[in-house]
Amino acid sequence: MATPPPPYPHQPAGPYPGHAPQAPYVPQAPYAPAASQAAYAPLTPEQGAYGCRVCGSLPVADTTVYGHQGLVVLMRFRSRKGPFCRDCGVATVREMSARTLWQGWWSPLSVVIAPITLLVNLGPWGKLCRLGPPRGGVMAPLDPGRSLWLRPPALAFLVPLVLAVLAIPTLILVSTLNGDDKEAVLQVGQCVRNEGDWKNEALVVTDCKAGFAQYEVTGHLDHTGARCADGEYITHLRERPQGPASSCLRPLPLRP
Repeated sequence: MATPPPPYPHQPAGPYPGHAPQAPYVPQAPYAPAASQAAYAPLTPEQGAYGCRVCGSLPVADTTVYGHQGLVVLMRFRSRKGPFCRDCGVATVREMSARTLWQGWWSPLSVVIAPITLLVNLGPWGKLCRLGPPRGGVMAPLDPGRSLWLRPPALAFLVPLVLAVLAIPTLILVSTLNGDDKEAVLQVGQCVRNEGDWKNEALVVTDCKAGFAQYEVTGHLDHTGARCADGEYITHLRERPQGPASSCLRPLPLRP
């Protein structure tokens, strides 16, 4: 039968050989924050609790920008809620307003709602323009770009609008000028020239001494028995104080 191995020698009490005893634990002083980790100054109410929703810059305005789109028989109301810094907010106002200018008219009610939407956006635009330059963002702010009224959608809207607005006084002016071209009441002894043909006569009173006078008014067929002399022309019926009547025109000799 095999002999069992001898037992391990008894380990002496105390620390292991070759290891010095550890010093007792001494609690450390509380950690003092570094100067670079000092707390930021509290945000003002105008800045809100966070920075710009687009770039993270400050200061910001907590405002909402609106847009409108007409879809023939349907409509779509759009909005983008802030907060926005100055540059990102102005860029958003210009973008949504420009889209409204060319997308917001294509339904019956949109003709009224689109202008109201553009007027409502004046409030956010004014609030954003009063902000200082953006700073401290995590990315560059949006480029506001060109003014709203210099963008192609705005020009496509403004050109027909301006033409429509100008058409009204133009029509009034044309009608007034045409009214001034009413047939003048011819008087005996006046000289006239015909700027049309005899089928569509257009008699204009002129100076008898002028070289372009063509006819002299010699009388009117406004009573019974009145007649023109041989060789004279008879005008169409023209308004006279006694009622419509034709006039007699004597051709004038040609002048050099």
